[in-house]
Amino acid sequence: MFYLILISLLSTPIQMVRVKYSGGGDWYNDPSIIPNMMSEFEKRTGIPTKKQEVVLSLDDDKIFSYPILFITGHSKIVLSDKECKMLRRYIENGGFVYADDDYGMDMYIRQQIKKAFPNHQLTEVPFDNPIFHIFYNFSKGLPKIHEHYKGPPHGYGIFIDGRLSLFYTYNTNISDGWADPDVHKDPQKKREEAFKMGTNIIYYAITY
Repeated sequence: MFYLILISLLSTPIQMVRVKYSGGGDWYNDPSIIPNMMSEFEKRTGIPTKKQEVVLSLDDDKIFSYPILFITGHSKIVLSDKECKMLRRYIENGGFVYADDDYGMDMYIRQQIKKAFPNHQLTEVPFDNPIFHIFYNFSKGLPKIHEHYKGPPHGYGIFIDGRLSLFYTYNTNISDGWADPDVHKDPQKKREEAFKMGTNIIYYAITY
């Protein structure tokens, strides 16, 4: 039975998986982000977590034991046909994927999402979607943590049967705000916004 059932009963601490993709860039960057985010999530929600990140490839059946997969990196990302098939199967079985462009990943991640979900379109997530309000209120959408490009941040999604199942953030780099303070030297206000949005993302993943 999928891990989300266990989450709803709060019988098992939740844990986030970092996806190690087979081709392309630095999937491993900023090793402090997941431990920090899970610590903040537990502190803010009272829901128990395991702080250590799990690293798995998409072709590993163990991904079905976790409620949320996290994908990030710079520049190129390539998924094999098997990885795309497993990603699609994971989501169709109730899993949730969060992808965050750490700069330069946009054109590549879009290609891989299209490859994995040929029958679904990556669309902008409206500001009234629960992911922006489920724990903290972001009535104007995503906060902008890092200025990679001019203009506002964007959140895109793949919807399966009306449920936001894959959430991709662009031109904000939410996860950089989870890093140790001395890594990017972000102001505390920006780090707080990043942790709040991260809390919303994880809370959404385990309740929807």
